[in-house]
Amino acid sequence: MTVTIKPEARMRDFGGDTFYFCSDGCRTKFDADPYFYASGNAAKVGKRAPQGTQWTCPMHPEIVRDEPGACPKCGMALEPMVPSDEPSEELTDFTRRMWISAAAAVPLVILTMGELVGLPVRDWIGHQIAIYLEFLLATPIVLWAALPFFQRGWDSVKNRSPNMWTLISLGVGAAYLYSLVATFLPGVFPEQYRMGGMVGTYYEAAVVIIALIFVGQVLELRARERTGDAIRALMDLAPKTARRILSDGSEYDAPLENIVEGDLLRVRPGDSVPVDGEVAEGRSSIDESMITGEAVPIEKTEGDRVTGGTINKNGTLAIRATAVGSDTVLAQIVDMVAGARRSRAPIQGLADRVSEVFVPTVVGIAILAFVVWLFAGPSPAFVFAIAAAVSVLIIACPCALGLATPISITTAAGRGAQAGVLIKDAEALERMARVDTLIVDKTGTLTEGRPKLTDVIALGDIPEDDVLALAAALERGSEHPLAEAILEGARERGVPLDKATDFEAVTGKGVTGTVGGRSIALGNTALMQAIGGDAASGEEKADALRTEGKTAMFVAVDGTLAGIVAVADPIKETTAAAIRDLHAQGLRVIMATGDNQRTAEAVAAKLGIDDVRAGVLPEGKKAFVDELRAAGRSVAMAGDGVNDAPALAAADVGIAMGTGADVAVESAGLTLLGGDLTGIVRARKLAKATLRNIKQNLFFAFVYNTAGVPIAAGVLYPVFGLLLSPMIAAAAMSLSSVSVIANALRLRRLDL
Repeated sequence: MTVTIKPEARMRDFGGDTFYFCSDGCRTKFDADPYFYASGNAAKVGKRAPQGTQWTCPMHPEIVRDEPGACPKCGMALEPMVPSDEPSEELTDFTRRMWISAAAAVPLVILTMGELVGLPVRDWIGHQIAIYLEFLLATPIVLWAALPFFQRGWDSVKNRSPNMWTLISLGVGAAYLYSLVATFLPGVFPEQYRMGGMVGTYYEAAVVIIALIFVGQVLELRARERTGDAIRALMDLAPKTARRILSDGSEYDAPLENIVEGDLLRVRPGDSVPVDGEVAEGRSSIDESMITGEAVPIEKTEGDRVTGGTINKNGTLAIRATAVGSDTVLAQIVDMVAGARRSRAPIQGLADRVSEVFVPTVVGIAILAFVVWLFAGPSPAFVFAIAAAVSVLIIACPCALGLATPISITTAAGRGAQAGVLIKDAEALERMARVDTLIVDKTGTLTEGRPKLTDVIALGDIPEDDVLALAAALERGSEHPLAEAILEGARERGVPLDKATDFEAVTGKGVTGTVGGRSIALGNTALMQAIGGDAASGEEKADALRTEGKTAMFVAVDGTLAGIVAVADPIKETTAAAIRDLHAQGLRVIMATGDNQRTAEAVAAKLGIDDVRAGVLPEGKKAFVDELRAAGRSVAMAGDGVNDAPALAAADVGIAMGTGADVAVESAGLTLLGGDLTGIVRARKLAKATLRNIKQNLFFAFVYNTAGVPIAAGVLYPVFGLLLSPMIAAAAMSLSSVSVIANALRLRRLDL
């Protein structure tokens, strides 16, 4: 194929090549980041799987759609699964309909009630003309502005899911149709209902109800948008651009979406780290509080990992991008928080069960109220009957009941994310509030997880340095935290390392292999017994080390005990205070560790831990969780390793320390980004506050509906002469939803 380049063609020269463009827009994008497009990186980005926005119902998260609309079950507006900065289409539409409805409601109220405030407009223009004006003002509002209400009401009937829109449609429709018949066919009404040949109408009630419901919906939609503020704030932690460093040393600001893995980026003092990466050059301290909740900046040097969204404090860094786009920690946090917003707490089932019978019951009460007023009410009985039935239908809308749980969960998920507590699902949060027992792993949870070699003891003819050399050579193939400590200790002592073969990790016991033609085993007493070795001669010295809180490991050469290496893992500074706070919250704290009894008890004694289970294998931790649950305890398990995953999954609540293994995070319901027990304290406070908030919301909704329906039906009329008008009922219904949302939003200010 031959392409003829015209002289006026759009072009740019870069890097010795000429590039041609089909439009000014393409050329503008190229100008913003010429290296990105000229290097071919654009093709890599283009192959990333696009993530189309999907919408879900805040009350029924199983409903997922590819476009906005209304939930077929409850009629609520679907919302994006991950909040964005784009304005809500429904909020914009409903705001416009609200103002138009209000503009029609004002003259309608003046027409019908003006005489009460000295504006007898009806007398000036005549009763008949006033009725026709009411009809002209009300009809566009009922047939156009309120169309979304009727569409949702009809959907609820089609889907056999009666909801608030069923009641609103029936109430508004009944008021309008009654008024329509009264306007054009007044003769069908008995004589006692007519005054001067005309029958009273409810046009103003229908329109004011519609306007008030729109006010409530707009306030609700705005409040629901605010519940996503925490997620939007997380999304905004990443800068919009990143400063790319080219191979010739030049630098320029490139759009963040154009950054690919392997790019070298400059992070200057005060800048946000744009993506996850590894420090390639420089030294600085990074403020990770926005991600972890920890206030103290972390020192970063060459080779250290940095997380997108954190703040570079004082030095200049060059980082190599290792994860971009949806693969960054920040993006995964946003996804997890958004997922928690869509999950359902078990307590939501109570509201669902009530709602299933509530709407049919209300319709029945409305019919009963109509019949009773029609046959036992004062004249004009038919008018009173219509008013009572419409008021019951309007005031009983179960919107507040349905919002009570999801609005609290949504707000709590956002607040938790800000405090470094990621909620995987709402059920985990609810269960966390009821937990009475906490099981914690030792390494990486109570301790730093970065142990150091403290002792090397020879127990035979092999010198200490040789014992250490054999142990370190064997640990080269291990990924256990203790292995790194032994290797680092060997490097510090200048011990030469041989190569190990036939390496094998024995879960919960240690490692074995061949070094220099000799069979080497490194591990606990159980491993020595498994290989037929005798650890008895070293137990006394090992126990002395364990009493000091050190982990002692036996080294056997060709089945014979040769020595002991000991490693100590420093306790985190925050651990003791966190355990005191957990005790204050009524939790029993138990340590379950694969370490030996002496070491575990030494650590427990320092921290005031209630009970210890030592020498526990992964299946043993799970069995211990099952044992406690069978005894009636509500158990939370906190851990950070692969060996903790079975227990995390078996517990009522699994809590993954964010510094740990991916499998631990996947098995847990809560993830703590900070990696220490203070996060559990925050999670517990958040869980209890959220459950309390949900109960308050349900109480408000239940009390409101329980009291509002009988009053609307007219039970107070015989004694107090009190009967709610449909307009008052509509205002009360809207305010009930707003009160529930306002109460839930208090969680945003929770002190964690």
